[in-house]
Amino acid sequence: MRTEAYDILPTPVRRSLKKLGRDIRIARKRRRLTVAMMMERVGISKMTYLAVEKGSPRVGIGIYGSALMVVGLGTPFADVADSARDEEGLALDEARLPERIRPRKGESAL
Repeated sequence: MRTEAYDILPTPVRRSLKKLGRDIRIARKRRRLTVAMMMERVGISKMTYLAVEKGSPRVGIGIYGSALMVVGLGTPFADVADSARDEEGLALDEARLPERIRPRKGESAL
């Protein structure tokens, strides 16, 4: 079922959500877990879990994270927006550095 939330998502986001859902489904099957087992372990209804496997944008990010933890894929969101890996942000910070640093009035040079 298409929703307004689905319609406003950029195409790359929709594709990545669908891929995430497929990846969770494949991981579940490789571990020989049933949908019922996943529902119980994640603590969600069957409808919600099936939406996870479809990559629905209506499902909360916490539920996706829990499903990934259940299949043993660790803490998937720990590095998603890691500021240490933000190359563009780091470059912008570096560009804002002053050319010269002068001591403030009353401060010693040491």
